[in-house]
Amino acid sequence: MSLVKAKLKAAREALGKKQYAAAKDAAEQALAFDPANYNANVFIGLALLELGDFAQSEQAYRRAIDASPEQLLAWQGISKFYERTEQWDKYVETARHLLDLFAQQNDATKCVETLDKLIECRRERGTRAQLVEALSLLLSDSPLYAVLYTLPVPDHTNPSAPGYQTQAVVHNNLPVLEEIVGIVEKDEDDAYTKEVAKRRTRLGAASPEQLRKEVGIEVWGPSQLPKLYDDVLNHPNTPDDLRRATDAKLLRYKHRYLCALPSTGDRKAAASREVDALVAGTITLGIPDELAWMLWLDGQDSLDMENYDLPLLRQFIDLFPTLPLTSLLKAYFMYMDIPLVEANDEDEDETANPPEEQTGDSFDTMLDAYSSISESILATQIIAEVYLHECDYQNSIIVAENGLTLVSRAEAERGKSFPNTRLGFKVVLATSLVHLFPPKHHARALSVIDEVLSQSPDNTQCLMGRGYILQHDKRWDDAAALFARISDLLPDDLRLGIRAKEEQAWCQSQAGQLGAGIQGLEDTLAVLTEVEGVDDDCARCLWRIGKSYWDLGDEKREEAYRYFILSLKRNPSYAPAFTSLGIYYSEFVTPRDPTRASKCFQKAFELDAREGDAARRLADGFADEREWDLVEVVARRTIEGEGGLDAGLKSDGAGRFLPTNAWAWKAVGVVELARANYPPAIQALQITLRAEPDDQVSWLRLGEAYSRAGRHAAAIKALARAQELDPKDWMCTFFLGDVQRQIGQFQDAVDAFQSILAHRPSEVGVLVSLGQTYLDLGRSEFCDGFAARAEQSFITSVRIALRTMEASPGFRSVSWKTAADAVFFLSRRSTCIDEDGVRAALLDVVALLSQDPGGRLAGIIPTPLFDEESAVSGQKVLEVAAAAYDYRITLGSSETVARGSAWYDLGISLQRLATKQTSNETRQQAETKAVEYLKAAIREDPENDAYWVALGDANFLSQVKTAQHAYIKALEIDSKNAITWTNLGLLYLHQKDLELANQALFRAQTLDPEYTVAWVGQALVATANGHHTDSTTLFEHAVTLAFSVPEADLEFASRTFTRLTSTPHATAPPVDQLLPAFFVMDRYCRGRPDDACALHLFGLVCESFGQIEFAVDLMGRAIAILEAEYEETEDATVERHYTIANSNMARLRLSLKDYDGAIESFESALGLLGEDATEGTTTIMRAQAQFGMGLANFKLGDLQAALGLFEAALETAGENLVVRGHVTVLLAQTMWAIGTEEFKETAKAQLLDCIASDSENLAAINTLAGMGILTDDDGLVDAALADLLALPLDRRLELDPRRDVNYLLTKHHIGQQNTEKALAVAQGAVFAEPGRFDVRNDLATLSIQQGNHASALALLSASGRDSDTLDTARASLALQAVTESLNGDDSKTAKRQAQKAVFLSPWEARNWQALAYVGTS
Repeated sequence: MSLVKAKLKAAREALGKKQYAAAKDAAEQALAFDPANYNANVFIGLALLELGDFAQSEQAYRRAIDASPEQLLAWQGISKFYERTEQWDKYVETARHLLDLFAQQNDATKCVETLDKLIECRRERGTRAQLVEALSLLLSDSPLYAVLYTLPVPDHTNPSAPGYQTQAVVHNNLPVLEEIVGIVEKDEDDAYTKEVAKRRTRLGAASPEQLRKEVGIEVWGPSQLPKLYDDVLNHPNTPDDLRRATDAKLLRYKHRYLCALPSTGDRKAAASREVDALVAGTITLGIPDELAWMLWLDGQDSLDMENYDLPLLRQFIDLFPTLPLTSLLKAYFMYMDIPLVEANDEDEDETANPPEEQTGDSFDTMLDAYSSISESILATQIIAEVYLHECDYQNSIIVAENGLTLVSRAEAERGKSFPNTRLGFKVVLATSLVHLFPPKHHARALSVIDEVLSQSPDNTQCLMGRGYILQHDKRWDDAAALFARISDLLPDDLRLGIRAKEEQAWCQSQAGQLGAGIQGLEDTLAVLTEVEGVDDDCARCLWRIGKSYWDLGDEKREEAYRYFILSLKRNPSYAPAFTSLGIYYSEFVTPRDPTRASKCFQKAFELDAREGDAARRLADGFADEREWDLVEVVARRTIEGEGGLDAGLKSDGAGRFLPTNAWAWKAVGVVELARANYPPAIQALQITLRAEPDDQVSWLRLGEAYSRAGRHAAAIKALARAQELDPKDWMCTFFLGDVQRQIGQFQDAVDAFQSILAHRPSEVGVLVSLGQTYLDLGRSEFCDGFAARAEQSFITSVRIALRTMEASPGFRSVSWKTAADAVFFLSRRSTCIDEDGVRAALLDVVALLSQDPGGRLAGIIPTPLFDEESAVSGQKVLEVAAAAYDYRITLGSSETVARGSAWYDLGISLQRLATKQTSNETRQQAETKAVEYLKAAIREDPENDAYWVALGDANFLSQVKTAQHAYIKALEIDSKNAITWTNLGLLYLHQKDLELANQALFRAQTLDPEYTVAWVGQALVATANGHHTDSTTLFEHAVTLAFSVPEADLEFASRTFTRLTSTPHATAPPVDQLLPAFFVMDRYCRGRPDDACALHLFGLVCESFGQIEFAVDLMGRAIAILEAEYEETEDATVERHYTIANSNMARLRLSLKDYDGAIESFESALGLLGEDATEGTTTIMRAQAQFGMGLANFKLGDLQAALGLFEAALETAGENLVVRGHVTVLLAQTMWAIGTEEFKETAKAQLLDCIASDSENLAAINTLAGMGILTDDDGLVDAALADLLALPLDRRLELDPRRDVNYLLTKHHIGQQNTEKALAVAQGAVFAEPGRFDVRNDLATLSIQQGNHASALALLSASGRDSDTLDTARASLALQAVTESLNGDDSKTAKRQAQKAVFLSPWEARNWQALAYVGTS
């Protein structure tokens, strides 16, 4: 042991000398003898700390502490270690342990020193919560407080003494409490704000208010602030101002927590009691805490203001003189004549604190103050009662509803109910609803009254309200009994009690008990005369007595008159008395005095717009005098008097209330209809019909308003109802027909108008509408392709228009417009179906015109205009239409719209007529005049966009800038017109500005996706951009739209036919792909039967279908039209078209075996083709014609002529290898067909020569190979195919797109019974092109023939999965069905496949054969 002590001593001395290494060695030597030595570990820990070995130093300190945890030295050392290494959390933990050790030793000084360090550490490096924890050690509930309190009282004369601050804090910890409170408040506020902000960003977050409540409960529920506030309040050193401030904080904290808690539960009740206790204490002490007083005032469960404690209200006014509520209370006291100072204190306080004078109107002051405190229940109660007292029922309802909302919110927030306050608001609400424009709100008022009376059966205000409702329902006996009950409840009351007696007597009078009623009214009057300030009540009572006498009969009318006069003496502004006097002057006095009566009614209506009887009589008088403006004024004011559309409450809307003066709404509806204000007219008439649902005239006017507003479905329903009420009203039928015309039901409209004319044949308005309807019907039929029907409709429209002019010359301009339009639309077809009918109609029109139009049409329209000898053509009809439009201008009009329309029609007709002129001079003159007249139309009506569009169209080719300006001007007027955007886009396209064209056309498509021309324009833009696939798609869509454009049909058919017939192989185009072209060409030719180009194209399409006879008919019509046109114009282009048409006609006749006709047509073609022409197309056509004639002669048996023509064709072909090759092949086939060996050898020689000159002429090679196969000449076959087979595969496939070589080789090998080679050829074709379904089908066919059904089925299944599903299915289904059947089909798959093949291609005979085979197998 002595050795250990020596080593420890050496270590201590070394530490003192700062020889830390020596100290470490000495201490380690001591530990070697005594491993648990406490001091040795402490010395090692300190030495290692100074040497920088922190890990070993901490371990040494920990060993010492473990050996003796109650000793301080190791704890102090490790505390220094943690401070040196800045491990602050461990430092604080160690300091806390040291504090406990010092406390156990009652070492207050060491406690103070350590605690100071701990607090300083937390201030500099800790969080707010950690600082609060450290500061809490200084409070009285700290475990250290008993030790710390043993410190002596600090010497305040020496504040710089060590430990002074801590000693001061220990003996007065109020500053610490305040600091802790401040820190916790800040911490909670930050936590609350951050959490609310974080949760608001979550998906599905609650409302902001609910979110704040949820976070508030989480933050404020476990908070220590209430306890801290209590500690501050209970601290003996707390000054009064701090106590008041803390009290206020506590109240606000607990009130906030109370509002956040759910509306029910124990926590809510407990928190509510705590808040109430705090509020009560504040009120008792008279502390000026605004929140406490507001909570107290709003928490008073009072039925009305009479139940409030006036002294406390006066105290509130004294405590808070500047608050808005104070201003409101002062104004209310003044309004109700309540003194601001209590009577017993008035003398004492009068000199000390005189009340301030209230300046201005008290009512306005209350309203101004309420605007800023509308959330106060007390303020809302005051304002609601004041509004009710002022009879401002509309605002009292709004305020009372707001009050009920505030009460509900207060109950939810404060956790207790306020039944009396709620009842008070309901009383105000019910009373106001009863009196606001009665009886519109009585239903709602009655429900509120029932709620009030269920809680307070004797509530006199609600009983009075129910009585008034019974009065309006004419339930006089029930009302009288109720008023009697009220008078019993209030026998001596001079307000409600006496009013109840009056109402009881009035009910008795109205119920027929006139004597008792008069007596009761007179008794009431006797009481009222003794009361001051009730002149209005006296006047009402006097008038009621007079009205009762009036009801007694004529003998009492003078007595009634006397009481009416007395009533007005009492109150000169009592309107019902004036109404009764007016009735007296107009119905009783002799002689009648309508002037005085009118004045009385006017006076009554001026005083009170609710006097409906006076208003009705006044309006009737004005109507008799035809003063319609005054009638409208009266009607509108009457409507205002009954509450207008919303019955005084904006939120309720007009849909819930029946009008009390339906006649006023009806008058307003008719006036608005006449002014073309259709929505208000519809609204007014709808309200009228709510009160009078069987008023036929109102239904009729409502239907008319709906019709003019464009609401056609509603118009039809309204007019149908009107017709049901009065089936004989022809006006109803007329309006119904007009609506049907507007919605496109033209035939129904025609039937309606004709049904009227059957009984009223001269009704001009009906005739005008019928003519217009026939015109619209014709246009609709024409667009739908019903040309004959449309023609008859136009003819009928002309006749009816002429009939209208005969019946009423005043409608001449309108009817002439209809007739001219009908003639114009008749001209849209180049020929007429019913020529006699059209001729008769035109002669009737021309009879009113001059045969020599002259003037504006001079030099454009020939003379005579039209007579019985004139041809009925589209151009001639158009000339008559132009003359008719010209005549319409001469009729003149006072309206600029009509004049503009006349000039526009004439310009459009001339513009169209210019396109039909063959003379350039006449065409140019017509175009110039058209532009001039369109400009005249624009001058008359510059806001009509159609005129600007027409002007742009007229200048489309000649004046590009003018056209662009016109289109843009039209768009400024109507920017949503798809036609204008389309025309502008086409203008840009014509000028090669493709980007602008695309933008304009896209805008048109967006505005009207069904406008065909816009799609056509986009197709043309796509073509110009080289996007041919998109162009084809756009054209396909365009021709399928409802509105057909003939030019689009022709272009689509031309493109389709060209695309399908210009493929590399010579197979016929697929039928299904040609069908759309066939249909659109059929539609086009029906509309334009004189278009030779279209007829020619249609004939070629029909030829591709195999409809040869129909094609011959179409081609013949085209030839006839071209011939007539050539005779008139002698145009080279027409001649060329005529030649091509004859050539095609010859080919068609050859197909029909009309060989003589074919020769005739070929001769016509050759006659028009120059013999010395060198142009390539002409050469081809001459060669074709010569060969065709040769073939026809061959068929007729003239072999010599045929061979001569064949030789001539070869000579014509010359060095053109393509033409020469085709002619050679055809010549060889013809020679082979003769059948003699000589001709067969000659045919072979011809083909060999052809191949020698053109080794890649596939047609010649195949033909020669076929001849070799037929003659079993293998050498010839090899010679024919050798060069082709020697070519590279890609080149060979390019030359042989139909794979004829494979077909010939296969057939050749099969013919030689060499099936293996045939299969090898087919397999090689599949290997070369595995994606072609036709080569797979060929191999499958060979496999079936060889009996290898499984392989065939596998090949055909691959075809079924081909991407080109439709073509593959058509080619493969029949073969697949047969294969399935041969393979033993058990699931009926083969039959379904065969049926599908027939469905897809019913024109294919092999599909029917396959179905028959499958069905029998």
